[in-house]
Amino acid sequence: MSPSPRDTPKQTARPGVRTGGPKTHRVLGAAVAALVLGLSLSSCAAANDSLAQQAEEGDNKNYVAGDGSVTEYSAALRGAPIVLDVPMMDGTQLTSADLRGKVAVLNFWYAACAPCRLEAPTLESLHQEFTSKGVVFNGVNIRDEAPTGEAFERSFGISYPSVLDKSGTVLLALSQYVPPQAVPTTLVIDKQGRVAARILGVAEKSTLKALLTDAIAEPA
Repeated sequence: MSPSPRDTPKQTARPGVRTGGPKTHRVLGAAVAALVLGLSLSSCAAANDSLAQQAEEGDNKNYVAGDGSVTEYSAALRGAPIVLDVPMMDGTQLTSADLRGKVAVLNFWYAACAPCRLEAPTLESLHQEFTSKGVVFNGVNIRDEAPTGEAFERSFGISYPSVLDKSGTVLLALSQYVPPQAVPTTLVIDKQGRVAARILGVAEKSTLKALLTDAIAEPA
């Protein structure tokens, strides 16, 4: 049975709007509206400049940004266990048996992806925090040759290993969960080897930590 996702979209609070008085306050109201519009346009311009700078630094060709959505899959409705037998950048193999009985993280990335650079410290921090709790972290590099991926790991202090998936083997096998080129994407795998949760886009620390805590609490 194919999994039925339970989307948990982010909620954006809308500030309250206080209306003005009678006709004598229309000029003031118009001035305030103009000021708010100006500030909004300035904020949008600043955000666009920031995104443009990240894209330029990361050289994100063919990059498709995730929307930041978090999808959790009910334990009773998760799909079949994932099947892995793929080469790592260090020359070893990663198999499904290596993850059996453990909670695992699979993070899809590549070196020129600016959002991947942004979330790298978060992933390493959570790796250090959850290793003692039996959680296994693995990256899935979808584009680079090993030397490029290894240089990224050295630059950002990443100590967990990554799959070398330039051939797209893992990406194709998990295409039900990972949209093509939507990088970064992070999957949380339960103790039975099934996808328990997915984050599209940059993984926020508190969000991924909560998903891992929930997965650890589940029975094997």
